Amino acid sequence: MTETRTTRMLERLRELQLSSPTIEGSALVSIDGLPIASALAPEIEEDRVSAMSAAMLSLGERIATELGRGSLDQVYIKGENGYVFLTNVGEEAVLTVMAREEAKLGLVFLDMRRAVEDLSKLI
Repeated sequence: MTETRTTRMLERLRELQLSSPTIEGSALVSIDGLPIASALAPEIEEDRVSAMSAAMLSLGERIATELGRGSLDQVYIKGENGYVFLTNVGEEAVLTVMAREEAKLGLVFLDMRRAVEDLSKLI
């Protein structure tokens, strides 16, 4: 992957955070769990987020298939301090987004969908 594409991916992740002020961080990771680009807080380990994101999306895909829910659209985790959303970016990557507890989910999902469209062109 060229430096320019990686830079454009990082810029797009930063735009995602600017478009939704309740988004605290985001990362684009390979389905193998390797970081591609991330806009995470300094205290969050990019490698751990990447590995967990790929594993969680894979498990979500298996559950959706086994339970007859069709192809997976996204994995959504709610904790007492906010949300983590995971969604496919094409067949090669996963977008992970962390949002605050007060996030308006419809707006976050819309912004994520737009980001996925843009990022899928860069992968």
